[in-house]
Amino acid sequence: MNKQILSSMAIAVCTLLFSCSDSTTGMNSTEESTDSFTTSSEYQGRPINMNYEDKIDSLIAEMTLEEKTGLLHGHSMFTTKAVERLGIPELKMADGPLGVREELERESWAPLGLEDDYATYYPAGAGLSATWNTELAYVFGNSVGEEARARNKDVILSPAINIIRTPVGGRTYEYFTEDPFLNKKLAVPFIVGIQENDVAACVKHYAANNQETNRDFVDVQIDERTLREIYLPAFKDAVTEAHAYSMMGAYNKFRGEYLCENDYMLNQVLRDEWGFKGIVISDWAAVHTTVNSLKSGLDVEMGTPKPFDEFFLAQPLIDSVKAGKISEEEVDKHVKRVLRLMFTLNSMGDTESHKEGSINTEAHFKDAYNIASESIVLLKNEKDLLPINTQEISSIAVIGANATKKNALGGFGAGVKTKREVTPLEGLKNRLPSDITINYAEGYQERYAPKKEAKFGEVTQSRTETIDELDPQLLEEALEAVRNSELTIIFAGSNRDYETEASDRADLSLPFGQEELIQKVLEINPNAIVVMIAGAPFEIENISKNTHSLVWSWFNGSEGGNALADVLIGEVNPSGKLPWTMPKKLEDSPAHATNSFPGDQTVTYDEGILVGYRWFDTKDIAPLYPFGYGLSYTDFSLSNLTANQKEYTKGDLIQLSVDVSNTGAFDGKEVVQVYVSKPNSKVERAAKELKGFAKQAVASGKTEQVTLAIPVKELAYFDASEMKWKVEPGTYKILVGNSSRNILQETEITIK
Repeated sequence: MNKQILSSMAIAVCTLLFSCSDSTTGMNSTEESTDSFTTSSEYQGRPINMNYEDKIDSLIAEMTLEEKTGLLHGHSMFTTKAVERLGIPELKMADGPLGVREELERESWAPLGLEDDYATYYPAGAGLSATWNTELAYVFGNSVGEEARARNKDVILSPAINIIRTPVGGRTYEYFTEDPFLNKKLAVPFIVGIQENDVAACVKHYAANNQETNRDFVDVQIDERTLREIYLPAFKDAVTEAHAYSMMGAYNKFRGEYLCENDYMLNQVLRDEWGFKGIVISDWAAVHTTVNSLKSGLDVEMGTPKPFDEFFLAQPLIDSVKAGKISEEEVDKHVKRVLRLMFTLNSMGDTESHKEGSINTEAHFKDAYNIASESIVLLKNEKDLLPINTQEISSIAVIGANATKKNALGGFGAGVKTKREVTPLEGLKNRLPSDITINYAEGYQERYAPKKEAKFGEVTQSRTETIDELDPQLLEEALEAVRNSELTIIFAGSNRDYETEASDRADLSLPFGQEELIQKVLEINPNAIVVMIAGAPFEIENISKNTHSLVWSWFNGSEGGNALADVLIGEVNPSGKLPWTMPKKLEDSPAHATNSFPGDQTVTYDEGILVGYRWFDTKDIAPLYPFGYGLSYTDFSLSNLTANQKEYTKGDLIQLSVDVSNTGAFDGKEVVQVYVSKPNSKVERAAKELKGFAKQAVASGKTEQVTLAIPVKELAYFDASEMKWKVEPGTYKILVGNSSRNILQETEITIK
């Protein structure tokens, strides 16, 4: 087989440029006010339309109190109530992190069973993040936005951008990354892409929603500096850069107040500091009061089934107004926000100006494929067993239930009803020459123990318990397939029934007896290729030691199997990088090392700013695989790192350039990662922090120059005593590499 990667691999991804706006004058050059620390993006969203204020006021003047409150709460599972006599439609919502959810009955979670609500299944958030590609984040958002518009949705409940604080988190597969910078740089284009289709992104879950354990009531305690530097940057840029039209209030408490009635977070930070003009929608059944939630900044209450007129913002709100507990003017303020959004989305009056949208198309399946193909991470390839040389083999053993597992639906939470989900086995059948025999054996069974009731302080829902003993007959069938095949690929890992909303995992163990299966296969064929399919880390140190080739894939959408097969046979050179740290053991991760997960009724983030790789690098704890790690079938080198200046001031851009050389035999893409370190800082700092990245295609034997511009303001820390961002003067190290632990080029700069 000709292993040269197709020439399309050499098409360069646009270089990331970060610029900044300086709206402060007369301040000390090392200080920034809380509302001016901004980094503008190449992706800029369209703000809420403020040109219909008179029309909105006239509509509100004609509305009854009952009609007003109908706009502020669910009237079905995913809509508010229309005011037909005034031409005000329902505000129509849909779940969307993996694609547009199927249509449900109006008053229950039961699917309607339609034939026209199929949608594209897109890779989960962890897969998108592993691409380290902002262009693909925009493609994802725009593609799913087109599908939401085709289904006549006004709001898509996506993206989910909470920081990954613990590797056992039930929604780690759905969230983006452990790093606030990478988070915000992916979130902004994703949101912009959605909203270009007259669909509002509902960014979730605002905020500090970092565990499923006791999520309905746990009180999260985070110091102000950690909150601002780690947990809020992506939400802030979603507002200031992408102009997100809606935010979803989280279930949990923050500093003693539920987040759907948290004045500090919803009014003081979100609206007053960041200038948010959209609407705050509650997570489903996350509201606990009427007057307090409305005054504290909530706009729309959604929930699980109970009589809709019993919602806190339904009849109880009407009663509260009549009793003088809250003014009708306060109600009008929130109604105005909802109507403002409807006008912005062109859903009022003449809807012919709506974008038409499209759904379940080959173009969208190609979008899903492109994301999946760049997300796959090559963790190990010691003997260059990959890519597979299909001309040298006549038979392949495909082992493992994950070779045929589908993940579009499953678990607790939103999935996608799709007409196409290519499994890994189907992908191999689609891509391998017809004269290669595939010997498939299930190997292990996906089996679960009977559900147990959760104990207090354990999980929100009953935890998923697995049966981890191998079936002797299935094991023997798998080993026989290995003996009778020239090449073996094991598909192991997890699925969306095991990694699920509403329940955190107990540990990082592989379920279903898979580790034993893998070991027994390797005893027969030490060159077996192991492919993990999962959304979150697992404890795989022994597997990593014993195998020569290890690949990590994700819950990777409608075309996931084809993308994975193309990587395995070399039609695509892997370019994915881990969006989180893979620990050797759970106790090494910061929330667990500090014994501050999951808490009881309260959880305190004792690790502070040292989240993810910041903890591992600062504490000098060796991970199994570091943040940003991922190999290629080719070899890259970095050289000639230069900065345009040696000294900078607050308003400057640090303009960097570095040469990326492809010294191997394959075209490929490398992710240049820029970390910054501040030696001898007067405040606590991580050993290094990601402050820039660019994904660059480089043809075999060629060199490309990558340029990045980092605003000096990105080097600021948050001074909680003065509630200001400050850039500390002094010497900084610029560290450039291809993971947080593999720094290949360094230089120093000075901030005056």
